[in-house]
Amino acid sequence: MLVKGVDAYWNPILETLPREKLRALQLKKFKRIVEWGYEKSKLYRRIYDEAGFHPNDVKTWEDISKVPTIQKKDYITAQAKEPWPYGDSLCVPLEKVTEYHQTSGTTGQPVYQPDTWQDWELLNEMWAYILWAQGFRNTDRVFIPFGYNVFIAYWEGHYAAEKVGCEVVPGGILGTEERLLKIKELRATALMGTPTYILNMAETCRNKLNMDPRELGIKRILCAGEPGANVPATKKRLEEAWNAKVYDHVGGTEGGGWSYECIYQPGGVHVNEALVMLELVDIETGEPIEEPNKLGKIILTVFDRFAQPTIRFDSKDVSMWGEACECGRTFRVLKGGIHGRIDHITKVKGVLFSPVSVEEVVRSIPQLGDEYELIVSKKGDADVLTLKVELLPEAAGARETVHPELVRQLRLKTNLAYNIEYHEFGSLPRYEIKAKRFKDLRK
Repeated sequence: MLVKGVDAYWNPILETLPREKLRALQLKKFKRIVEWGYEKSKLYRRIYDEAGFHPNDVKTWEDISKVPTIQKKDYITAQAKEPWPYGDSLCVPLEKVTEYHQTSGTTGQPVYQPDTWQDWELLNEMWAYILWAQGFRNTDRVFIPFGYNVFIAYWEGHYAAEKVGCEVVPGGILGTEERLLKIKELRATALMGTPTYILNMAETCRNKLNMDPRELGIKRILCAGEPGANVPATKKRLEEAWNAKVYDHVGGTEGGGWSYECIYQPGGVHVNEALVMLELVDIETGEPIEEPNKLGKIILTVFDRFAQPTIRFDSKDVSMWGEACECGRTFRVLKGGIHGRIDHITKVKGVLFSPVSVEEVVRSIPQLGDEYELIVSKKGDADVLTLKVELLPEAAGARETVHPELVRQLRLKTNLAYNIEYHEFGSLPRYEIKAKRFKDLRK
């Protein structure tokens, strides 16, 4: 049921603040965190001094772009120094750090993330916005099917779920089949996970336990870690598989839970602009983008995280501004959530190519399984695209029907041709956390 009014918002004052007041608040908080970074962090002071920038240079909104961006490699270089393991990026005494997490390391050496008790409360508050906007309430029993380990997201999700009043069931050490049986036993009503793993759970439920995931009673699913929950075909598969509403969320170790899809599902995610500032900049020039429907790179600032600040962090994620949501929030919407990463959006045969477009095609064809692999390689001077897919067991004889439709949709959505390989159902890799379906062998 769609809800408006005070009960629709975790923080009704901030989530409906008029844009001019919200921007004034953001500028005030931005200036404060820039000053903090310059005064407390050897890393930020070095970057700012080398660029000839001083915090006093920020007086207006237009001055924000004068502040140098920070890259993941800057954190890694700074953290090679003492005090271990945070080095020059640490802005508080080491004894003030109460939480340790790190990035997944999928792009190389992980970044270590320290947080004070106050920082950690902020991150849980960010996630409370997410869960409340998606309808999580004290009537929910939330099953979290992951080993939490050193990654940050499910710790945030766990504590925020408790904060909004949910009952939380941690299913970390269990296998997929055991998790499904525990969901059935406890009558859980909500799930969190990557789109890949939530689809994998549904497949396991049907094929190994002979149970229908739609009958388990899950009402809402929060997805993160991959673009899938805002890819229309993937969202449709997820919702049909579980007979539940599926909501997207984008965040990260450096930025926390900075966005959320609300129950109105506006075709994108709200930026949590009370607690972060998100800039979209031109991928080539770095110039700010304010108009809708233009792809840009995300530059992220978290206002009140002090142990290791995130100030104009170059996330490498790509998105675009969308239209306002009818839910009443004044927070802007990123249309389609995350469209990919700079290091995945590449030119193939001279065409700018995003692997997310292939996901939309594969998941839109009902005879194909959820999993696929996409490989770009070289044959002489030519780029070669190879797509590996699986036919569902009940559609094993439908290849002659599926193939021309798959070729047509790929050409229509990507303007490219593919070598298509059909593999036995269940033979392609299954993933529990983030999937690694795209491989560029040219690099």
